[in-house]
Amino acid sequence: MEPYFIPMESLFFQEEIKKSRFMTYLVHVEGKEQALTYVHGIKKQHQAASHHCWAYIGAAPDNDMCMGRSDDGEPKGTAGKPMLNVLQGSHLGEIIAVVVRYSGGIKLGTGGLVRAYSNGVQQLLKKLLTIEKRFYQRYQLHCDYAQMAQVESLLATLSGRIVEVDYSQSIRALLEVDQQLGKQFTEKLESLTQGKVIAKKIPITVR
Repeated sequence: MEPYFIPMESLFFQEEIKKSRFMTYLVHVEGKEQALTYVHGIKKQHQAASHHCWAYIGAAPDNDMCMGRSDDGEPKGTAGKPMLNVLQGSHLGEIIAVVVRYSGGIKLGTGGLVRAYSNGVQQLLKKLLTIEKRFYQRYQLHCDYAQMAQVESLLATLSGRIVEVDYSQSIRALLEVDQQLGKQFTEKLESLTQGKVIAKKIPITVR
């Protein structure tokens, strides 16, 4: 689970080309269901529009199984595909672009449509603010008070953190470490405590 960048804002761009109005929306979505729900909302908002074309990457940028696109009645390959190509070129994950077209009655031609549907997405990506999504492995461990100082020192060097801690006769703690540093954490913990403290993995989280 490599970290990747995702949108941290929603953006809108509008332009008129040969009397057709193109309205581009770019937002964060997580997964296919959220993406299609967002498209449904845009269609409801713009019921009189000629087309509602879209493309999304619902997970990591290289996850081909969580991508989708639609030309929504435009000539095949002139809307959804070029929009998806632009999104893939950004190397962002969890993002959807929807372009609403109010037709002006003048044909743009295949090349004109490709440029029109791509341009709004390109313009928004130029100014989009993003944030890195990282995956964190959680660990449960038991130790005594003296060992806890070693654990805290190790977490500090790896930018890990204590999520929860229960102080009683011994210490029970829930820890969080960057998933990419998990192996390094467990190996150093075993070395520092001479194998007396073992961190048990629990499900991965993200933040």
